Parts: sequence; C-alpha cells; structure tokens
Amino acid sequence: MSGSADGSGLLERHLEFVRALRTAGLSVSLSEDLDSVTALARVPWSNRAMVRDTYAATLVKKHSQRSTFDALFDLYFPAMVGDGGGRASDPPAHEPVGDNLDVLDTMRRRVRRALRESDLDDQLLRQLAAESVGRFGTDAGRTNGASPWSAYETLQRLDVQHLVNQLVEGLMRDGVEREQADKFAQRRLTAFISAVHADIERRAAERKGPDRRTAEQVRPTIDKLAFSEARHADLAAMRREVYQLARRLATRLAKERRSRGGGPVDFRRTIRASMATGGVPLTTHHRPKRPHRTDLVVLCDVSGSVAHFAHFTLMFVYALREAFQGMRAFTFVDDVHEVTDELRPDAGPEEVIAGLAGSTREAALAGRTHYGRVFERFAAEHGEAVGPRTTLLILGDARANYASLGDGPLRELAAAAKRTIWLNPEPERNWGSGDSAAMVYGDIVEMAECRNLQQLAGFVYDLA
Repeated sequence: MSGSADGSGLLERHLEFVRALRTAGLSVSLSEDLDSVTALARVPWSNRAMVRDTYAATLVKKHSQRSTFDALFDLYFPAMVGDGGGRASDPPAHEPVGDNLDVLDTMRRRVRRALRESDLDDQLLRQLAAESVGRFGTDAGRTNGASPWSAYETLQRLDVQHLVNQLVEGLMRDGVEREQADKFAQRRLTAFISAVHADIERRAAERKGPDRRTAEQVRPTIDKLAFSEARHADLAAMRREVYQLARRLATRLAKERRSRGGGPVDFRRTIRASMATGGVPLTTHHRPKRPHRTDLVVLCDVSGSVAHFAHFTLMFVYALREAFQGMRAFTFVDDVHEVTDELRPDAGPEEVIAGLAGSTREAALAGRTHYGRVFERFAAEHGEAVGPRTTLLILGDARANYASLGDGPLRELAAAAKRTIWLNPEPERNWGSGDSAAMVYGDIVEMAECRNLQQLAGFVYDLA
C-alpha cells in the first residue's frame, strides 16, 4: 500500500483516520483504538486489503457503518498517490502530453487490450486510469483553485466510444454475437470510466487533504443520517435498521412480561399441592396470565415538509404490528385519513409500504397542515380508538401555519390515553420558532426530537 514509511507519519495518519471515523458517527473507544494498533502491528502494510480488514474488524461495530468506513479508509489510505508512484511529493511519473497523437495512439491500444482481457485486473485498471488522467486529463482552462483534472478531457482524448466500437468488432470477428459483444464492451467501458472518476477524486483528495474531503464527501453513518437527507440508496439500509429495532422492542416486551411471573394465585391448586408437605404451601400455583394487550394509535403528519420522516415512521409502525395486538394508524395534512387497512399482517413489507406511500400521497394533496382541525376531527370521529390501554403516538413537526392549534381536543385525547408521545423531526432548538407550536404541544404531551435512527432507537428503549 502506498504511503509514508516513516513511523511517526503513519501514526499521525492513523490518529487522523480514527478522529475522522468518530466525526462521521462511528463510536471508536480508546480501547478499540489500541486494539487496532496492536492488530496492525501483526499484518503486512504492503497488503492494503488486509490492513483495511484489520481496521474494520477492530473499529466497525455495525454493518450499516461499513460504507462510511470504506469511504474514509480510501481517503486516508489511498491505493496510490500522485501519478501512481510512491509518494505524493515525487515528481509526476507521466507529464501531461495533451493531444500528442503518438502517445494517444499508444495509450488507446493499451486500454483496448486491457478491456479485451477476459480477467480484467483492478490494479492494472487503476494504473491505466491514473496514467490516462495524468497524461491527457489536465484542463488548463480551470481556474480559481478548481481541480485541474477532468474526466471529460481524459475520455474525449482517448475517444472511448471508438475504443468500444473496435472492441465489439474484434469480439464479433472471434464469433461472439453482437448483443453479447455490446454488453461485454459496455460493462468493461463502465469499469474504466469509474476508475477514471475514482482517480480524479483521489487526486482531489490529495490536493485538498483528507480532512477537507471528508467534510465534503463523507455522509454520516446511517444511524445518524437525518431522515430528511436520506437518498434512495439509503432506504434499504434504513429499513433493515428499523426492522431490527422493532424486533428488539418485541423481545424486550416479552422479557418484561415473563419476568413478572405468573397470573393470580390459584388457591385451590396451591392448597391441594400443600397436602403433600403437611399443609405448608411450599410451592404456589398460578392461573394462566391474561393475554397481554397493548393498543397503539399512530397519528402521522404527511405534509411535504415531513414526508421522508413520515415514510420511515410508518415503516416502523408496520414493523411493530406483531408487538402490538391492537393498532390503528392515521395520516393527516388538514384532514384525517385512516390507513390501518394497509397494515395487513398477511401482506409483505414491500406491498404494505407501497400502499402506505400511496395513501400519504393522496392525503398530501389536501393542502397545508392544520393541526387544530385535525385534532378536532380525530377526537370527534375516532376518539373511541384512544382508551386507558392506548399509547397515542403523534408524528409531526408541530408547524401549525399560524392556524388554530386544537390544544383542547389534544388535551382530552392525552387524558384518555395511557401514554401520549410526540416524535418531532425538527431539532429541539427550532421548537417554538416561527409557526412552530411545539412548546405549546410539549406542555400537553411528551415530545421528543427524532431526526434519525439513533434517536428512534432511543425512543424504542424508552417505550419498552
């Protein structure tokens, strides 16, 4: 692995890497830091893959953190530096040559030959990408401190589309069908283009330093990523975490029920059994416990400002359906819509979430959030759903758009319920600002900040 052979420099880079992991959300303790140093002393630093795995084994606790770890490892311990030489401070191994036709033609043949090989070597691909960017990817027109390397310039000068056409023609001459040859060539071209972009990112990281690139590129770990900032690629990882939280909650509830012992004492069985011990009831017998019943009613704001939050909390509610025997779910913007029928136990998660998404989209067409009207309508039309066994869960940002608050009906609902919890996706520092009625509602019900999976996990354990 490329890097400084100086021990102090390596230690400094290690400390910077661990600090970056902590900043990104990985909780690396001092003992884990020391464990990683001890383990790394026993592996060859020339084997980058082994160094990566050793770091991961000692510092990464959750699968959801691995993508963040990998991104940071690539920034602080790149596969190569400079133009592929030993140190970033060395002179460039490949001077820019612009449009020198002889050099261009030679490089095109090398790239075409590498793409044609049946076993595409990742290291060779990275080296060719680095050489191509170094020789042909410099854009002299870039100013104001912008990165001087350009993927567009590199690929244009190499004329990659012509390379693909030549590759397809060569494969067809060898008897490969046109469709298969096209797929093969496009797959190889995609790999090379990705290597070019990766090399430009690597050069930019060297130029700016890994700390600055970390702040620009590396996103928080999935458990600290705000629901409002989640991308489509984050959905699957978040969904796995939500289901794990639901299973943990169900397990904790079951343990609590078992730890409380049996039901009421069965005196007849106890007295009968005591006859064998001279009338002394050494062993008590209990009647079967009554089935545990916990009702959950969810009232969820699905307006545009909290749409991502609503999606994940509804997904969480679906995952909890086995822990709560009685559950009803409602969505609202300026009116209430029941979506309980979408939470069918016999349906698969994907089907249910798709149904919920459709219901929330329909509800969101109503307009601006009107909490006062929603609480009044809910109390009047669905008030019977809330009783002394009910946990009422409200999900929303408490932004009332300067309309009526409906604090009276909310107070009545909270009094009727066993417990009322409000999860708010806004930072607590913003509560009460502008049209936020969070401070008013917070005096009536228990309100908690819930912007990411970590805070949702805290809610799960509090609820249990």
